[in-house]
Amino acid sequence: MKNLLIKNSAEKIQLNNIICVGRNYAAHAEELGNKIPKFPLIFLKPTSSLIHSGENIIMPDYSNEMHHEIELVLLIGSTIKNVNSSEAEKAIIGYAVGLDMTLRDIQLKLKGNGHPWTLAKGFDTSAVVSDFILKNDYVLNNNETISLKVNDELRQNSSLSMMLFNPAEIVKYISSKMTLGKGDIIFTGTPKGVNKVELNDKLFGKIENVGEVLAEIQ
Repeated sequence: MKNLLIKNSAEKIQLNNIICVGRNYAAHAEELGNKIPKFPLIFLKPTSSLIHSGENIIMPDYSNEMHHEIELVLLIGSTIKNVNSSEAEKAIIGYAVGLDMTLRDIQLKLKGNGHPWTLAKGFDTSAVVSDFILKNDYVLNNNETISLKVNDELRQNSSLSMMLFNPAEIVKYISSKMTLGKGDIIFTGTPKGVNKVELNDKLFGKIENVGEVLAEIQ
């Protein structure tokens, strides 16, 4: 089982589940021609998809269009089910910067046939995370800037305030559908500006006061 790394600490937390939210920024939903959701759109990635900042993203040979998606990632620190907003916020013990890599051509084919997105979202190295910063060191105010550069070109630049569903709302909703546990991480969606990456591209993502994520496409 893989471990999550903690900033300013030798502690490691064992990864449990990777849960993701889609279309959590209205402008991103619109840029892909999707409807703005009325509740969080949830999908999963296998734990085998996780890599840490500084490792390489391997482009699958069965896709011709891999896209970058910069995201805030939440770390859950306790077992919860059917919690209220206050309990949901308390269950979030830390944050990281993440990349949810997506095979857009595969995703569009799957969606067109009414099939799940798993093959477009769950390939090896498709979930990149920075070290997690614990709430003891920083508490999110949900106004932080979130950005991504590819080869020094700014591709995504927004604010966490633009999320349709904030972190506590996301955790509350997910806990109403499934039990969450220590070591679960939640990718919270990406702002507009997603685009294709090429071999040898260098990605640099940042969330103000949270951290940075680095990866190269191989």
